[in-house]
Amino acid sequence: MNPLIVPNPVPRSMRRVFCLDDLEAEARRFLPPAIFSYVVSPAETGATLDDNRQVFDEIRFVPRVLRNVAERSISTTLMGQEYAAPFGIAPMGVSALTAYRGDVVLAESAARAGIPMVMSGSSLTRMEDVARAAPESWFQAYLPPTPERIAALVDRAARAGFGTLVVTVDVAVRGSTEHYERAGFSSPLKPDLSLLWGGITHPRWALGTFLRTVLNSGLPHFENSDNDKRIAVMARNVVREFSGRAHLDWTAISRIREQWKGRLVIKGVLHPEDAVTARDEGLDAIVLSNHGGRQLDGSTSPMRVLPAVRAAVGPHMPLLIDSGFRRGTDVLKALALGADFVLVGRPFNYAATVGGAAGVAHAAGLLAREVDMALGMLGANRLEELSAQSLMLQPDSFYRPMQA
Repeated sequence: MNPLIVPNPVPRSMRRVFCLDDLEAEARRFLPPAIFSYVVSPAETGATLDDNRQVFDEIRFVPRVLRNVAERSISTTLMGQEYAAPFGIAPMGVSALTAYRGDVVLAESAARAGIPMVMSGSSLTRMEDVARAAPESWFQAYLPPTPERIAALVDRAARAGFGTLVVTVDVAVRGSTEHYERAGFSSPLKPDLSLLWGGITHPRWALGTFLRTVLNSGLPHFENSDNDKRIAVMARNVVREFSGRAHLDWTAISRIREQWKGRLVIKGVLHPEDAVTARDEGLDAIVLSNHGGRQLDGSTSPMRVLPAVRAAVGPHMPLLIDSGFRRGTDVLKALALGADFVLVGRPFNYAATVGGAAGVAHAAGLLAREVDMALGMLGANRLEELSAQSLMLQPDSFYRPMQA
């Protein structure tokens, strides 16, 4: 039996967590308001964040019955790799600021669960440390502004041992920061009275995460923005170092494709024409994403464009999807619409924050059991049996390319 769907003893820190949605409230209690706001905040009005959840309510299942689902399995294969479930952990920046050694905890926990973890390029842990702890992890890059620096970063990821490189492309310019700035978080991070008070009133985080990090590793730095630069989270030039992408175009992807010998994935695509370009550039997979609602407010949910993208790129191009996934039924709706795999972000960040490795394992188990349960209730034994025939949609809510 799949070890992910075998119930394990519930960690004490997770006793109030019965589904992924419960994790947000637990993390809110654990983290100072400024730090929590950075993780949870959407762009501007939050319209995109809301749509990421609303879309699932517009899709209904049409289950089959009496299908003998006693031998069902939720394992899957993606880009030649076998995984225990059709979901993995999305890249999330500054995870080591919300959980002690957060990137390593997420990577090691994912490896034990048999699912992939994508390390963020805006992490506070050296990529080499994560690759050493969990060699099957993926690395996600925010591209530096020049071809020379891009090539150096790609070469560093290869030397570290990563087999899959994910290039995020929906950050040509910096997104809205008003929500977390209003809560007291800023980049660069400012050690002001508000942040100090947040630490005092949240001692588990202050002592167990921040102080422990400082004592063992020093002040946190962005470790992977370039080949060899380390940028302190409190450095005045931190924003400038993560800027300068406005001029980048598909030629940067072409150069990376020539240089990178492993699996190459592009993340942040929503338009079918961009997906076709990515396929034609020789990429190994595409992640449909609106960055969890953190970039362009008012952009659509990836679920709304998924059928059109699948039709555009054909049946064989691996399509991953993220942004807003919280339930096993969400995962199966995406697979039925044409996705091959789902990435889940914030809930796993919260799980590591509150429960460490045991918390991440508990969260993965909850989601896997929901996927397994829903698969059986749909009358299917394998994920590949799912299709649009399993669903009822509100057609006008999904993207249709304009006719010439």
